[in-house]
Amino acid sequence: MNKKKALSIFTTVAMSAGLLAGCGGSSTAASTADAGSKSSGANADKPVCWFNRQPSNSSTGELDMTALNWNKDTYYVGFDAKQGAELQGQMVADYITKHADEIDRNGDGIIGYVLAIGDIGHNDSIARTRGVRKALGTGVKDGDDLNSEPCGTNTDGSSTIVQDGTIDAGGKTFKIRELASQEMKNSAGATWDAATAGNAIGTWSSSFGDQIDLVVSNNDGMGMAMFNAWSKDNKVPTFGYDANSDAVAAIADGYAGTISQHADVQAYLTLRVLRNALDGVDINTGISTADDAGNVLVEGEDYEYNADERSFYALNLAVTADNYKDFLDSTVIYKPVSNQLDASKSPSKKVWLDIYNASDNFLSSTYQPLLEKYDDLLNLDVEYIGGDGQTESNITNRLGNPDQYDAFAINMVKTDNAASYTSLLS
Repeated sequence: MNKKKALSIFTTVAMSAGLLAGCGGSSTAASTADAGSKSSGANADKPVCWFNRQPSNSSTGELDMTALNWNKDTYYVGFDAKQGAELQGQMVADYITKHADEIDRNGDGIIGYVLAIGDIGHNDSIARTRGVRKALGTGVKDGDDLNSEPCGTNTDGSSTIVQDGTIDAGGKTFKIRELASQEMKNSAGATWDAATAGNAIGTWSSSFGDQIDLVVSNNDGMGMAMFNAWSKDNKVPTFGYDANSDAVAAIADGYAGTISQHADVQAYLTLRVLRNALDGVDINTGISTADDAGNVLVEGEDYEYNADERSFYALNLAVTADNYKDFLDSTVIYKPVSNQLDASKSPSKKVWLDIYNASDNFLSSTYQPLLEKYDDLLNLDVEYIGGDGQTESNITNRLGNPDQYDAFAINMVKTDNAASYTSLLS
């Protein structure tokens, strides 16, 4: 198998044709033989896996079924956002119930929390914000669901976006208040930004002081930035999401908890659906039914599949002080799907795969290392492209010759932008 290439992030839109040609030099023999002879229509029939960012309307969350049904070999791989969000919310609520007296730092009977929101237009971020507000009773109805917008500052409880909730603990009733929340978006437009979160907790702590009893984040990248900048030294429980290795390790130092997306299952499924399509076998091979090497997952335990959405969703797991030692290395492949495929039956194929932001903590430190292990096991020669987290063209400009690839795994900057990729395959 050819060596994998991890392409460094580019911050400008203009990409040279020479770079594109250089990427093509490592294609497999089969791909090279076909290069130049395939029409653009042939590319439209190649397997596509959307992953991590589901094609959808960023305002309404409505799925982009055109993208999800791009061709018969198109699928989405992610995780069950609602189940994970509810799990995070319940984890925070359970912690308050057990520790309310000790975490009410100023003894005012109000458990105040601040919330770091990743991307107000991202379905996962929306779900996590709602999950926390639902579990804590701070959510306010907006149409058919809870409002997921940032509330800004709400120290007096007067916001119309959130409301005060209550939790009974130790024979007392505590008021729960979202003191502040904001989208962590930097000046260049990148969301889920850890540096912005670190700055925000500095501002919030200066303004609210000991009113802050908890810190909650839509992901561990932002959560750890706030933990390291303030809450660790002030012994304020901090909750994140993703079970990144640094966050799990930090539980020993007071980080209160995180949620594992079962990234090991997600990474496997991302490449497995492409492998199955390339081999022309049933899509469930090595997923719900064992392959010849013995790889198999358990539906309902490891993942769920939604046929109408053509989507595989890994199930989430709560990581707390009780079990964190089992999650210290987030890049260990999942044992039930750790067996090497026979190259004579599943020969090497070339895959183009992009990571929307090469600086994203979860994708770069957990997801990609897992992908790099599974691509060997599945005999896939993957070209990894790192984006800047801001512009789609920073990535799409490096897909100038799709003829040289056998399949595509796509992680968009914005969930609305699936057509930016499929137009290159048309």
